Amino acid sequence: MNSPLRRSTILFTIIALIGASAHVFGIVERPAFTDAYYHMNAANQLVKGNGLTDQYLWTYIGAPDELPAPSHLYWMPMTSLTAAAGMWLFNAPENYQAAQFFLMLMLAGTAMFTYWLGWKLGKSLRHAWVAGLITLSGGFFARFWGATDTFVPYAFFGALCLGFMGLAMTSERQRWFWWLLAGGFAGFGHLTRADGLLLLLVGWSVILYPFDFLKRENLLHLIRQRFIWLLLVTIGYLLIMTPWFLRNLDAIGTPLPIGGTQSIWFTQYDDLFNFPPDANPQTLFADGMGTFLQSRWAGLTNNLGTFIAVEGFVILMPLMLIGLWTQRKDDFVRAFWIYALGLHLAMTFVFTYPGFRGGLFHSVAALLPFWSVFAVMGLDQLVDWIAKRRRRWKPASAKRTFSIGILLLVFWLSYTMGWNNRVRHTTTSSFNVFTDIVPPDSRFMINDPALLFYFTGFGGVVLPNESVEVVPTLAEMYDIDYLVVEGVAENGVIGAVPEAFLFDPDTPPEFLRPVPPYDTGRMRLYEILD
Repeated sequence: MNSPLRRSTILFTIIALIGASAHVFGIVERPAFTDAYYHMNAANQLVKGNGLTDQYLWTYIGAPDELPAPSHLYWMPMTSLTAAAGMWLFNAPENYQAAQFFLMLMLAGTAMFTYWLGWKLGKSLRHAWVAGLITLSGGFFARFWGATDTFVPYAFFGALCLGFMGLAMTSERQRWFWWLLAGGFAGFGHLTRADGLLLLLVGWSVILYPFDFLKRENLLHLIRQRFIWLLLVTIGYLLIMTPWFLRNLDAIGTPLPIGGTQSIWFTQYDDLFNFPPDANPQTLFADGMGTFLQSRWAGLTNNLGTFIAVEGFVILMPLMLIGLWTQRKDDFVRAFWIYALGLHLAMTFVFTYPGFRGGLFHSVAALLPFWSVFAVMGLDQLVDWIAKRRRRWKPASAKRTFSIGILLLVFWLSYTMGWNNRVRHTTTSSFNVFTDIVPPDSRFMINDPALLFYFTGFGGVVLPNESVEVVPTLAEMYDIDYLVVEGVAENGVIGAVPEAFLFDPDTPPEFLRPVPPYDTGRMRLYEILD
């Protein structure tokens, strides 16, 4: 590494660490949505010596028959593990900043990987700096970089996995090492998100592509070489995932929970809360192709919006596509475009409702470093094209000027989405009042049991996407004592429950007894009678 590049890299590393600290610690000071509450709760349980366990159910898919229960039977555990590691490292149980520590390092690492990627593909410090700062800023991701969720871990593990696959395809030496590392990071990606399994499938696809073995000389050598690569990437993956497979075998009898595949057959997002979980091909195609086509069209239009706004920062989308097109024949980016195409297809046409309701948004974090680099490369291509037609243009200075303009627009978008939506620290919520009026071992049926547990320690289950008549069954199964409904308007209409669960809060079923003084206002509390 020459001296200017070394100095530039050291300076960017310092800026990446400062910027990551500002994003992670400065914007998000506590969990703010169900996913973040869930991962933080599980981390707290682990630090307290309770293992990976849940005191509540947020979905009935793959749910056990009693509480407490093994955790992460729907979501994967990496975020909780990194949060717990931070709290253990600083001996700070339940401290959110300690839980964020490794998120900060991973965000800085993702920005540094983008910096390296910009240098490798763009061959200039301008590409490295602009792309690295775009990723660090985040745009629509800015408000989520500090959340105890999968955004940062998957950006880090997923992007590096694709990078290692690129190195494995293009390096002259030690390809075995890069394939083993790619497999290991595919394992880390899967340990972060269930759809991270796609990374392993991409690795296999990259190795087998192109499918023209019969046209090659030394066919036996080629087949043996590809087989070894397949073996190495799979071994790397299994080295990371096998402990989790063994845990699941002990806890639920299968290497991975299989209930999540029900989301393929959802007819609406609230099917996630069905009890019992009953989404299947018959429900999806009950009216023929109508619901299927309508849901896939909704997935396509919503995910197109995610592609333009989230991945493309609105203004960068055309540039990044131009940049990708110019690099389409580069073996290094083969894993990237196969993964990007496969991810969008899966989240649009297979796992449609989870996909456009947040799944795609989470997973495309792994694409951000590559899109950032391609955007700068696309800018260069556009400037060169215009300069050939406008001779007064000076391409070098125009590229620098427009690069600065892009950064300013990205910084503005990131500030608007991030700092204008800061999550402030608090130790109380409206649910804290329950601690004064119910026994300490009570369990609740509530819209967001993860939030309730974070602030009060009360366990329970989520409101089912079923008739209120199912409440006694769930109460008996999971020993639930109270029902909470939120968002009750002055006219008695309940706004924060699944549509199927609606009932008149002023004349509840006979198995629900209103508990004063919280039987009026926006929130109602009911005791569930035997």
